[in-house]
Amino acid sequence: MTIPAELKPILTQNGNTITTAEANAAGISNERLRQLVKRGVLERPTFGVYVLPHDFVDRMYATQQRRPKIIYSHETALFLHDLTDRDPISYSVTVPTGYNTVKLREEGFTVYTIKRDLHTVETTEVETMFGHTVRVYSMERTICDCLRSRCRMDVTLLTDALRRYVRRKDKNLNTLMKMAKTFRVEQPLRHYMEVLL
Repeated sequence: MTIPAELKPILTQNGNTITTAEANAAGISNERLRQLVKRGVLERPTFGVYVLPHDFVDRMYATQQRRPKIIYSHETALFLHDLTDRDPISYSVTVPTGYNTVKLREEGFTVYTIKRDLHTVETTEVETMFGHTVRVYSMERTICDCLRSRCRMDVTLLTDALRRYVRRKDKNLNTLMKMAKTFRVEQPLRHYMEVLL
């Protein structure tokens, strides 16, 4: 059995990855997807996501395709923004309060929650190392999130991220101060910045 013609353009566009919803929208039933997996035409590395056999799975992209409300944050966002060299052991995501986090935690994600009205503040898109685009918080929002969660984070990671941020040409100190005020971390931010500047 070969790849159905309806799936080829989606797989090509998504780096050989397709979700159940995308396949269904293209006219491929769940039963047909199961048959494709059974015959080795596709593999299912995680619930609701299918890839071509032996392909590396972009877990960040695949998870966000299945769960569009998650936004990459904290250590993962620092890594995506090149504010740290440390490849995150587990991916950090932020979801709105009330979102069911059980499955995410079972899959090994570090999950943070925030009020719904602050959930989408200062989001942007970046490319993963596989070339897919994912939603992540801006550098400024990420720094403020890390300051809010500093008791759960490695202090040297946070200090290094701030040091790298200060040296960046694309930094926006006005936005950083605005985010610090919004997330009530002005005091700790000033403390760190006094040391670094």
